[in-house]
Amino acid sequence: MSDLSLPTHVLTEIDSPIREARLTGVDELARFAGGNDLAMAAAARSALERLTQDDSRSVSAAAAAALERTAIRVRPERVDFGQLAPGTPRIVADVLVDGPPLALASATVTVSGPGLRAMLTGRQLRILWQPRSEWLDGSVTVRGPAGWADVRVTGQVPVAAAPVSRAAVEAQLQAVNTTVNYAAYGPSRVTVLPAPPPRRRLGGAVLVAGLTALVVLGGVGVAWSLLGRPDTATPTTAADLLPTAAPVAEQSPEASAGPVAPITVPKEVLAHRIASLGKPALIATIKVGNEPEGVAVSPDGRTVYVANQGAKVLSIVDATSRQVSSVTLRNTPRFVAVSRDGRKVFVSMYENDKKTGSGVAVVDAAGKKVDGYVKTGDAPFALSTGPDGNLWVPIHGAGRVEIYSVGDQKPAGVITVPPNPHAVGFSGDLMRAFTANHESNAVAVVDMNTDKLLKSIPVAKAPHSIAVSPDGRRVLVAGFEANAANLIDAVTLKTTGPFAVGRAPQSVAFAADGKHGYTVNEVDGTISVLDASNGRVTATVKVGKSPRTIGVSPDGRFAYVSNGDDDTISVLKVGE
Repeated sequence: MSDLSLPTHVLTEIDSPIREARLTGVDELARFAGGNDLAMAAAARSALERLTQDDSRSVSAAAAAALERTAIRVRPERVDFGQLAPGTPRIVADVLVDGPPLALASATVTVSGPGLRAMLTGRQLRILWQPRSEWLDGSVTVRGPAGWADVRVTGQVPVAAAPVSRAAVEAQLQAVNTTVNYAAYGPSRVTVLPAPPPRRRLGGAVLVAGLTALVVLGGVGVAWSLLGRPDTATPTTAADLLPTAAPVAEQSPEASAGPVAPITVPKEVLAHRIASLGKPALIATIKVGNEPEGVAVSPDGRTVYVANQGAKVLSIVDATSRQVSSVTLRNTPRFVAVSRDGRKVFVSMYENDKKTGSGVAVVDAAGKKVDGYVKTGDAPFALSTGPDGNLWVPIHGAGRVEIYSVGDQKPAGVITVPPNPHAVGFSGDLMRAFTANHESNAVAVVDMNTDKLLKSIPVAKAPHSIAVSPDGRRVLVAGFEANAANLIDAVTLKTTGPFAVGRAPQSVAFAADGKHGYTVNEVDGTISVLDASNGRVTATVKVGKSPRTIGVSPDGRFAYVSNGDDDTISVLKVGE
């Protein structure tokens, strides 16, 4: 890579005979290596590689450290599938691929190990093992212009199983992959598959019996696995991970002859291993700006962003220390979204006439400063970053959603939906987007492959907010004027409900494990907690005055609720 892509002053610094100048040059190169200009990033890494051979030990060490900081990374670096039941057709784990934009540019994936397959989509590395032997000790390697990273993959089938033919495996996989892209290894759903015949240990205890279920847990680092039905309620067993809406299959006489040994899912491969609580607890209140509205949590869960309407300020809350800093914005902030890599924060803005000042502020998360503003249609509402990596902005003042690229915020598309869209959620596996359309009393379903409207679904009056479960299978909608919520099956698009909640449900969200949903009830000053399988309210939790929106931390432990009349956010413990 030619150094011509680098600024002249940087070339002067790294060629200087003065050590301090070269160290300054290393810092500049590190900044370019992490930037969005891929040509400059590649040139910067090439220069850093040369500087690792510098005569000065401090310069060479600084260059090596800079290369490490801007290299491709995987989290976790090891996936241990643990012990699987004999006859398990497959098990899948999702791993996060991290690093600057260059790290993923033209990245390729190679695998080593019997029965291993892998696919990289954006920053998600999906690893699938179809057991072909008793042991697995393999690896998946991601290579790109910013180096390479390995994921070690291990697993065991402790008891030899009857061989499964290729045709049988393909038939099982095809049965699961009937609604989405087959290359994506199937949708996030529960499917009952035939089990192998019962097997016994030497001591006579039944190891496997009955049916096994394919459990899919959405999110980064989450394993999909085929699990036996446990006979005890042990917290670390598969039973505690099974969705409550899982199909129930009849047991054969042989299956009911004895207890079924639980299969333990390795905790280290589960990002969403926290179990959501049927009754969350209020544990803290944090003072933020005047009249907080939108709330968003960073992908690493360390930062909470709050849009304060009355102060024209974005509050930045350290989730650990609960210290608050702020960024002043040009116009009144309304709602917040964070890019999938956590580097940029997007804040929708407009004044009370729903026209003046309409746009999106782009905030640099690390520098805590405004990078710029994007002009949008009138009254941009609850914006969100989609699985396509773009920023989706519902335009309340018109029946449309505007799409912008996250990197440079250039327009990437416009989708017509019924008036007036308030919020947008996504099912990544199904490639469907859902918008809550306030004045149309409907949810719009958009095919993300074509950006076309598939269907408009009637729901409870004045849908204000929408959320899609982590597995992409259920959609929760708040009917603001109906004091109710609806659930929608993301595949069949069938609606259940309405379910009575508190008064004026303003916002909705799902728990990280998908077992519970939340509605923020503005008039009552409460949060309704719903069983996501049937819509039943399991608890009502008091928060502050005039609560507006809710954000759930990615690990599932906490939720943050903005209280518009208290100038605070409530911190709820929602999982453990």
